[in-house]
Amino acid sequence: MARDIALNLAENIRQLRETRGLTQDQASKLAQVPRPTWATLESGSSNPTLSVLVKISSALQVSIEELIGPPRSIGRIYRRDELRTRQRGGVTVRRLLPEQLAGLEIERMQLPPGTHMRGVPHTPGTREYLTCERGTVHLSAGGETFDLAPGDVVVFRGDQKHAYHNPGTRDAVAYSVVALAPIGG
Repeated sequence: MARDIALNLAENIRQLRETRGLTQDQASKLAQVPRPTWATLESGSSNPTLSVLVKISSALQVSIEELIGPPRSIGRIYRRDELRTRQRGGVTVRRLLPEQLAGLEIERMQLPPGTHMRGVPHTPGTREYLTCERGTVHLSAGGETFDLAPGDVVVFRGDQKHAYHNPGTRDAVAYSVVALAPIGG
């Protein structure tokens, strides 16, 4: 247990220092601890006092818990097959983000030539942003029609009947961002 904490501390201090672009000498001066103390902390072979931990957490602007806890991963890649994908009317709809963002739905739509897909009306007050990346996307919404070419964006009320269509001869790709209306608002 104590060894795990020392190794966590060593990795976290090194990672935080490097992320901030500091040398060990610069970081030790910022924390007001001797340079050899800093080096020992990063090696994982020290048992610092509470006073030293407070100085380091203050210098690196993190909590002591973050210093001694398991190191955080800088990032995680999600492979395409890990993201939720579904088929609707010949259109492949894939979530762009692995986690749900409060109030947002973000999806990629791949529309083969000639395909149609009906959208599902959302709660009143919802806005949808549709952008075309490739090909041509025809959007029907609330009795109006919009033809999007690559780079075009249309904003419309997502709480009405709407449908997507690829009138072209090659695949079209579009991105939909749905900003859901607040519940009870």
